[in-house]
Amino acid sequence: MIEEAHGNGARYSKCCEVVGISLRTLQRWKRDGLKDRRKGAAKRVARKLSSESRREILSVCTNPEYRDLSPHHIVPLLLDKGVYLGSVRTFYRILKEEDKVHHRANCRVSRKRSRPPERRADAPNKVWCWDITWLPRTVKGFFFYAYVIIDIYDRFITGWAIHEEESERHSTDLFRRVSCGRKISFRYLHGDNGSPMKGVTLLALMQSLDVQLSFSRPRTSNDNPFIESFFRTLKYSPKYPLRFETIAQAREWMADFVHWYNTEHRHSALDYVTPSQRRSGAAREIYAKRNQVMEQARVRNPLIWGKRTVKLWGASETVVLNPEKE
Repeated sequence: MIEEAHGNGARYSKCCEVVGISLRTLQRWKRDGLKDRRKGAAKRVARKLSSESRREILSVCTNPEYRDLSPHHIVPLLLDKGVYLGSVRTFYRILKEEDKVHHRANCRVSRKRSRPPERRADAPNKVWCWDITWLPRTVKGFFFYAYVIIDIYDRFITGWAIHEEESERHSTDLFRRVSCGRKISFRYLHGDNGSPMKGVTLLALMQSLDVQLSFSRPRTSNDNPFIESFFRTLKYSPKYPLRFETIAQAREWMADFVHWYNTEHRHSALDYVTPSQRRSGAAREIYAKRNQVMEQARVRNPLIWGKRTVKLWGASETVVLNPEKE
């Protein structure tokens, strides 16, 4: 058709526009033939399995001798008999195309779980995290359970309790005592996926307090890093007794440790001020005084400092839990 139009006086470029191809394509076709080399065009693949080979692979996979085995087992068994029909990947590809790849094990199908939502705290009582840790008893195999709540902004322990078992009732009592008893309001609460964290009574209490909940993924401790860091500090403390004889002893020791942690422990993430100093706002004055002393030292001894900049003390005013981009 193009040649006929060109013979009647039309230009090749205009003919190609009407047909919907470029002039360069027409020139290539006239030089190399009409084989379609465009991306996505149907092509003949020399190594493509024939229909007979595909049917043979399906027949082997559905044979009673092999139907309960995966291609990872079928291929080597066939090789032991001197037969090669295709690779493991080829077996899987053909089975998938025929909708014959299904989960048949007794275990549950694994699911991909999305990351917990990002939570930002720029002041106290915005984002709380909590968890339960085991405290070994003197009788091997028995434990006390420490329920701990931490504010991620200042790492302040806002509430804790120790009981002889994990229970939704103890969790609810703890939050009711902390939030309702002390009249403390917070916006977000993040916890793990255990039953004490997702009990109906606790969820109802959080809903009545207008608190938004989020939960860690199973076996992903990094989703709740602030409380996990506190538990490490607790159990690696030089004064940690390793085992507790009575629940009264565990509660007494925990009370002393929490008081020390909140009021005396200089937290590295807070640039070495205590959680209570960060919570009350006194940390800003401490940082300013440190920076002033550092600047005065640099002025008095400029040769010692040289071209180095003075370290500025201070912690970020925004703390992020589970950032969207790491």
